[in-house]
Amino acid sequence: MIGEASFYGLYLPWLMVLAAGALLALWGVRRLLAATGLYRWVWHPALFDMALYLLLLYALSGLTSHLQ
Repeated sequence: MIGEASFYGLYLPWLMVLAAGALLALWGVRRLLAATGLYRWVWHPALFDMALYLLLLYALSGLTSHLQ
């Protein structure tokens, strides 16, 4: 997983690219949870969002490591 991605000559760490992807996925999942009303069952939304972000980042990291 150590590496870099080049965007028009700007080299970014691969973890930064994965973190941005996880952030976009979190945005979508949060909108879906809010639309379905499942946030009513969450005791502490900020902690839940942080844990969900870390799980998404872990999943993206695992997916990209298996694709290489």
